[in-house]
Amino acid sequence: MGNHLPNGLRATGTQRGLDGGDMGLRQYMLRVYNYMAGGLALTGVIGYIGATSGFYMSVAGTPLFWVVVLAPLGLVTFLSFRIESISLGTAQISFWVYAALVGLSLSSIFLVYTGESIARVFFISAATYGATSVYGYTTRADLSRFGSFLFMGLIGIVIAGLVNLFVASTTLQFVISVIGMLVFTGLTAYDTQRIRDIYIGGEDDVIADKKAITGALALYLDFLNIFLMLMRLFGDRRR
Repeated sequence: MGNHLPNGLRATGTQRGLDGGDMGLRQYMLRVYNYMAGGLALTGVIGYIGATSGFYMSVAGTPLFWVVVLAPLGLVTFLSFRIESISLGTAQISFWVYAALVGLSLSSIFLVYTGESIARVFFISAATYGATSVYGYTTRADLSRFGSFLFMGLIGIVIAGLVNLFVASTTLQFVISVIGMLVFTGLTAYDTQRIRDIYIGGEDDVIADKKAITGALALYLDFLNIFLMLMRLFGDRRR
């Protein structure tokens, strides 16, 4: 999760971004957000189709369900560790397939919660995410010092979530959702600044596009988790 660029390159990228004088940086960030928005749109459409077509219910309780659930984990691991060695086309296909599989795995949201509450929480999530991401992009404060703290919070959420699979405590679920909302909001600002700071002008379009894909993946996961945490807190279940 940390930034591995030398300090000089990191500072240069930051200064260019804050001065607003680098058109390449703005185009690069726009590319990141376009990938992210496209991924979220695909996830939503596939999730809705999976729920309304009956596909999700047809695979629930079968071995295929675990393929749908676990395949995205394999793809995100593949993208994270192989992005530099794979082709741009493979990276793009992997990203879109990942977004589609996540949509299938989250089809249950459309079955559990009302459409009105899904729309309401989505717009709340978008507003929260947008404001936080803008802060991460524009602030002069160095957010990298919060990286370790946020990562530990993320690990704590994962562990608590696993524990709650066995104890099924509504109180623990509430705490996880509140803390998770705070952690992923912080990660949105952190990841946005990190993505901004690793930008280096003058590289070819293929490298820039592959960087944009990995950046979009990080921001996609931040938004998705903010949305899921808020759904657990404020979503209205179907009767």
